[in-house]
Amino acid sequence: MKTWLTVIALLVLPGISLADRLKDISDVQGVRSNQLIGYGLVVGLDGTGDKTNQTPFTVQTFRNMMEQFGISVPENLTPKLKNVAAVSIHSELPPFAKAGQRIDVTVSSLGNASSLRGGTLLMTPLRGADGRVYAIAQGNLVVGGFGAQGSDGSKITVNIPSAGRIPNGATVEVSAPNPFHEGNTLTFNLHQPDFTTAKRVRDEINRLLGPGVARSMDATSIVVTAPRDPSQRVTYLSVLENLEVKPAEPSAKVIINSRTGTIVIGNNVKVSPAAVTHGNLTVTISESVDISQPGAFAGGRTVAANESQIDITEEKSHMFKVGDSVTLDDIVAAVNRVGMAPGDLMAILEALKQAGALRAELIVI
Repeated sequence: MKTWLTVIALLVLPGISLADRLKDISDVQGVRSNQLIGYGLVVGLDGTGDKTNQTPFTVQTFRNMMEQFGISVPENLTPKLKNVAAVSIHSELPPFAKAGQRIDVTVSSLGNASSLRGGTLLMTPLRGADGRVYAIAQGNLVVGGFGAQGSDGSKITVNIPSAGRIPNGATVEVSAPNPFHEGNTLTFNLHQPDFTTAKRVRDEINRLLGPGVARSMDATSIVVTAPRDPSQRVTYLSVLENLEVKPAEPSAKVIINSRTGTIVIGNNVKVSPAAVTHGNLTVTISESVDISQPGAFAGGRTVAANESQIDITEEKSHMFKVGDSVTLDDIVAAVNRVGMAPGDLMAILEALKQAGALRAELIVI
């Protein structure tokens, strides 16, 4: 096996990069991060904490914490905790994180605290989706937001002061389960499912390691035979993830964002022969006041009358013809020649799709 790995390493020689590395277009199945979440208290605020008459859960959490230290808060007493805020804590446990390592955490207010600036998070367990505690968070918050309020009710807020981060604010207690060392295979999952790309990945691996080592299961997954020994498996995966593969060209798509006016046209988009015209009709209504005043000795009175004027303007529209199998360059050239606005181009692309002339998938986001 050692000789085999040495031969593999020698075959992967640096050269001109004309393709993507396998690590850039796929993930190894089982090598993933895990989300953690917790609930706790931030203390030490400068009067910007929760209003306890509106957030009873803050008081309840405070009572529970005091009882753990042997202090009983009378039931008929409601503490005014202006310097305390109930918060949610979330973090991401990286793959292969070991006990004792540190991870960053994000702290967000759950109640009506106006700011967490200057606060300190008390010890809080962070749990995974299975309910187990994987890390313990505690530390001083770094808050980028800032707020100020005047006595007359005026206020100003910069960014978000009700959320912050604690760099290296949590200590990993246990490692998350990981199937990386199990079995005699590794599975690569493509970021963008594509049958042609899956076939090319399989062919490149088999060309490097020999026939039958890799099998493409579907448009996403490629299963590769791998050694069981952990140290050899790491070296094996290091070689494979740096293998260069040329991904297949994506399917023809036109992406339209109607909110921002952004239009993205894929390289493989084509248009069948069609004649297109597009124009705008503008209606303008203006109001004016006409004053009618009699002569000096006529004995009448001044009268004001409203007068409305309606103007209709129709812009000249140009009809242009698109030929067979028009490419992206032709479409861009036609748009620039006519001088269309993004909204006009959206309408034309949608009409071409309805007419069956647009050979692409039209996606509106």
